[in-house]
Amino acid sequence: MAFFGWSVLFFVFVDELLAIAAAVTWGDYQGGALLAVAAGVVTVVGWALFASPKARFGGRITRPLGKAIVFTLATIGLWVSDHHPQAIAFAVFSVLINALAQLPSIKVLVRD
Repeated sequence: MAFFGWSVLFFVFVDELLAIAAAVTWGDYQGGALLAVAAGVVTVVGWALFASPKARFGGRITRPLGKAIVFTLATIGLWVSDHHPQAIAFAVFSVLINALAQLPSIKVLVRD
């Protein structure tokens, strides 16, 4: 079961990287390289401040809300950038992998 748990956590990390890539994709589609870099940086900073496990402003409500906002905006960004199949796949993957990460046997792996 530990292998499954760590695999889920690995894919949670991949999901976070995909959210950054989606923000960069949106930025490039909307305004070029400068906006792409800015969108990526804003996503990373927002994640670090509100959604990461050690977020400065993370809490029982703030952290899940921050994650939901990042993943929702990443999905919308892909959609408006005319990457419809990728947006749907990203949304499904995000919901599935983050739901699996809430299983008690997986949550215990990341407790401090």
